[in-house]
Amino acid sequence: MPADPPAAEPTLEEPLVAAHDETPPPAYQQSSDRPAEIAPDPRGDDARDALTRLRSEVAKVVIGQDATVTGLVIALLCRGHVLLEGVPGVAKTLLVRTLSHTLRLDHKRVQFTPDLMPGDVTGSLIYDARTAEFSFRAGPVFTNLLLADEINRTPPKTQASLLEAMEERTVSVDGESRQLPDPFVVCATQNPIEYEGTYPLPEAQLDRFLLKLTVPLPSRDDEIRVVQAHNAGFDPRDLPAAGVQQVAGADDLAAAREAVRKVQIADPVLGYVVDICRQTRSSPSLSLGASPRGATALLGTAKAWAWLSGRGYVTPDDVKALARPTLRHRVAVRPEAELEGVTADGVLDTVLASVPAPR
Repeated sequence: MPADPPAAEPTLEEPLVAAHDETPPPAYQQSSDRPAEIAPDPRGDDARDALTRLRSEVAKVVIGQDATVTGLVIALLCRGHVLLEGVPGVAKTLLVRTLSHTLRLDHKRVQFTPDLMPGDVTGSLIYDARTAEFSFRAGPVFTNLLLADEINRTPPKTQASLLEAMEERTVSVDGESRQLPDPFVVCATQNPIEYEGTYPLPEAQLDRFLLKLTVPLPSRDDEIRVVQAHNAGFDPRDLPAAGVQQVAGADDLAAAREAVRKVQIADPVLGYVVDICRQTRSSPSLSLGASPRGATALLGTAKAWAWLSGRGYVTPDDVKALARPTLRHRVAVRPEAELEGVTADGVLDTVLASVPAPR
């Protein structure tokens, strides 16, 4: 079985909002009778400008990771969660901290360890001797942006404590359901090269993540800039001193989500999304293909990317750009294929090359 071609990262580094092209080509229109017209949305435009500035703010301290920042913004727009995978020292934790600072969002960090208990994440009932009653003490999951650091270092019992929170945005303790704040996004990190003392995430939990973003090592020029910044006295624990400003808030995210919801997608492009996911189910290199949840996730991320790019409609290129980060963790490569060097990204590249895109 030949190895699939090497994967390429999605082109999320491209400049955002290059042009506001609000009339889709005929092939991408919902109706061929007349051009699709999109009503002006000043609030949405302001929110897009704020989120576009966000990349510049994050880049002040996290150098060379524009694609990862864009992926995190797309997750916020889709109310989805993100799994960040990268070797130690590529600023995964700093990236999430900086993002929450620029968005004026509350954030908490949990270091996942083998002895971490579910109540340490969700919260638990505490007995108050003064009132002789139990009261609920909220865990760190009650926040806007939760950094689950090294999530695969904790046993499945504790990993599972996040399932309800990620899917339902609630936490149930002692039979009572408690609502989590909005927005609520889990940004989990894991090391792809260290397996000793780790507990791989089950497929059911991986499927709860909207995106899996690989955080690459920086280029030589970017690494020189990182070292120069530290040589000049940069302190990653003091973001205001680095000039990072707050450029957006929860209201901007709410307006942006409403604008993304209005982005149009024509039936041929919608069928293209479905065909990509269905093709993964028949790949001989995969033991598990993308589910219908993967198709709906790809639809949402493509709409968010189209809106960030300044368009009110989705093109096949939008779908291609988000296919790998949206689907790479929803497919399982067969063990015998892995031995021959086949990767999930490589299989997805083959799928994208084999499924004809609408013209």
